[in-house]
Amino acid sequence: MATFFFFYFAGVIVLTSFLVVALRNPVYSALSLLIMFFHVAGLYVTLHAEFLAAVQIIVYAGAILVLYLFVVMLLNVRQEQRYHPQVKLGVLLGVTVLAEVLLLAYYRSFVPPVLDAAPAGVVESTGNTESIGELLYSTYLFPFEVASLILLVAMIGAVILAKKDLFSEQ
Repeated sequence: MATFFFFYFAGVIVLTSFLVVALRNPVYSALSLLIMFFHVAGLYVTLHAEFLAAVQIIVYAGAILVLYLFVVMLLNVRQEQRYHPQVKLGVLLGVTVLAEVLLLAYYRSFVPPVLDAAPAGVVESTGNTESIGELLYSTYLFPFEVASLILLVAMIGAVILAKKDLFSEQ
C-alpha cells in the first residue's frame, strides 16, 4: 500500500512540476506549484517525516507561494499562449532524465542493498520533531545562530532600503 501512495505522490509531483514550467499563464503555474507542494508534503508523510511535511505546507505552500502570487498579481502579466514555446525541448530533456533514472533503477536492482540492522534495544523512542530540535540546538547551534544573525542583518537592510526617503529628508 505504501508503494501505491509513493507512486501516486511521485506521479502527481512530476506532472505538476512539468505544468509549472509548461503553462504560460503564471496564475495556473502557481496553482500547479501549490498542488506540487501539497503532494511533496504527502510524500514526507509516507516517509514518516511529519515535521518536514508540516514545514513544507507552512513555509512553501503558505509563504513562498503567496509571495509568488503577489508578484504575479502586481506585474499583471497577461499571455494568450497556453504553453511555452520551448516546451518541446523541456519534454526532450525530461524524457532523457527519466530514461537515466529508469536505467539507474534497473542496474541498481542487480546490486543487493547492504543494511546494517541495529540491535533491538538500541533504537531510541524519540520522534522526528524532538530529534530535529535536539540536533538544531546542540550540534548545529552555532550555524543556527549565524543564520539568524544573517537574516536579522538582511531584515534591517530591507527596512533601511524601504525607508531610504525617510532618512534622507532629515
